[in-house]
This record gives sequence, C-alpha cells and structure tokens, in this order.
Amino acid sequence: MRIMVFDVPAESGGALSVLYEFYNEFKLDHENEYIFVLSLPELEETSNIKVLRFPWIKKSWGHRLYFDHFIAPKLIKRHNVDKVLSLQNIIIPHTKVQQSVFLHNAIPFSEHRFSFHENRFLWVYQNFIGRNILKSIRKADNVIVQTKWMADKIADELNIHHDNIEVKPPSINTTVKDFFKETKESLSTFFYPANGAVFKNHKVIVEACLKLKEEGINDYKVIFTLKGNENEHVRALSNIVKKNKLPIEYIGRLERSKVFELYTKSILVFPSYLETVGLPLLEARMYETPIVASDCAFSNEILDRYEKVNYFDPYDEKALADIMLKYII
Repeated sequence: MRIMVFDVPAESGGALSVLYEFYNEFKLDHENEYIFVLSLPELEETSNIKVLRFPWIKKSWGHRLYFDHFIAPKLIKRHNVDKVLSLQNIIIPHTKVQQSVFLHNAIPFSEHRFSFHENRFLWVYQNFIGRNILKSIRKADNVIVQTKWMADKIADELNIHHDNIEVKPPSINTTVKDFFKETKESLSTFFYPANGAVFKNHKVIVEACLKLKEEGINDYKVIFTLKGNENEHVRALSNIVKKNKLPIEYIGRLERSKVFELYTKSILVFPSYLETVGLPLLEARMYETPIVASDCAFSNEILDRYEKVNYFDPYDEKALADIMLKYII
C-alpha cells in the first residue's frame, strides 16, 4: 500500500516530535510505501520512505491555502496514493482517497473561550480554523488522538463511533538513568518548560510569585524556557518580574537532554489549561519528579495514579502559591 503522509505545518516543538515519531515507526514497516510531504523539516529517505519538501508553504497563510487546495490533491493523484495520513489536524480536500487524520490540537474542544482582546490569533483559531478542524474530523475515515479524554470528546461532541477513533499515546525516546533527587535546592526550584503561548499560563506563576513576595518568601527559584521577549504577552510578564524583582529566570529554549536533566533537579510546575497531552507531565513522571499541575482532563489522565503530584485550579494563583510554599519550607 502506498500511503502519503502530510505534515506541512511541522517545524518545531510538539508537532515536530509527532512527525519524528511516525517517521521512526514507518521506517520499520517494509510492507508499505510512504511518501512524506513536508515544508521545512529534512528527513532521510529510506527504501520504503520518499520525502517531498515544499519550503515555500511557510511564506504566508495564502501559500498554505494554495498548497492545501491545489497542490496536495494533485500530489495524491500523481503518486497514485492508496491512503492519506494527515498529521496536521485536517484532512486534504478535493480527494476521494481514504483518509486518517491525527488530531493533536485541543483548541476546538477547549472549555476556555478566547476573546479577541485576549489573543486575536487564538480567537480566530478557535472560532474559524477550529470549525474547519471539526468539519474535517467528521469527514475523515479514521481519527487518531493521543489521549482517551480527546477520544471521548470527539465521540460525544461529534457523534463519531469509538471504533473509528484510535488512541495512540506519545512515546518518549529516552533512557532514564537518574531520577529526581530530593535536596533543599531541588525542592525550592520550580521548572516550567513551555513556549510563550498565552494558554501555557505563565501568568499564574508570576502572580503566585507576587503572592509569595507579599508573605516575605523569596528563597526559591522559578525557571522559564523563555527569553522574555517572545511576544507581547511574555514581554508584559517579564516587565512585572523585573519591576518586582521576582526570582524567575529566563534561560531560553533548551536541548531535550538539558530538560531531562532539570527533571532530576527541580519540581515541574505545569499550569497550562489547554493541552492534548502535556508532554512534560509524561516525561517528568518517568523521572519521578514532583509535579504541580493544573487540574484539567489531560493532566488527570497522564498523571493517573501518580503519587507525587499536587493539582490546582489554573486560574487560582493563591492555590499555586500555597503548594509552592509547602515545598519551599
């Protein structure tokens, strides 16, 4: 069978991890032939994998739409494809070939409604692109998700039978050699590996630190994998941190090996309220790291029966400050 795999949005972060995971799996499947259609990532071709790259897709949304509606259907026809696997949340339009779609974006199912004032891009995504995603899911022959809560959401809200939904949990490609070590320093260091999206909720951590400062608590450290200038939201928070001299360090993006190392030396704090999985939760659990997590469907599933976790309302900075204080003292 000849399967065409589309993932033109993948460039970094979780999307790129998903791409590599499928690539490594399909590399071992010599019963089928795969054609990966990408934008910027460079994958090595093998005896059963061919790679087509279209970097110009990234120039603008217009280029992406043109590719989706005109180029992609032609590629399917030209290569005589038997099946399509879309790793980009939506199916490929204008083709009758069987399609499976991998859904790894929770925005269409989020209970949090973004306002235009809060974040224009997320408002547009939730209200317009999100509708297109839901429409695609209904049309797809099969849907692949990473968590049971997403499968249940799709089944309940879109009336799709569970037989047409596959739950494929993410795999972590690492060998754990060291586990979390409990020391005075590790119990007073809080680590949050995340990008600067507003739903990652760095704001509640900053507000919790302000609460701790009011109580005279300063003997701790918070580490963000941000530079502090990623976007307007992050810059505003960075200004609050500087103005109030909060013990928050901006260390920028880290190699995965360094992230894994920090799981052994700090407490993971994860206040995000919008995730399909929340990969750091899964990773930190492997390292037996204490976790302070938002009380959401994804975190409850990933951390089910994990003893070293404390949950809090992601909109309640006092609740977070209280949990942090228990570790610090």
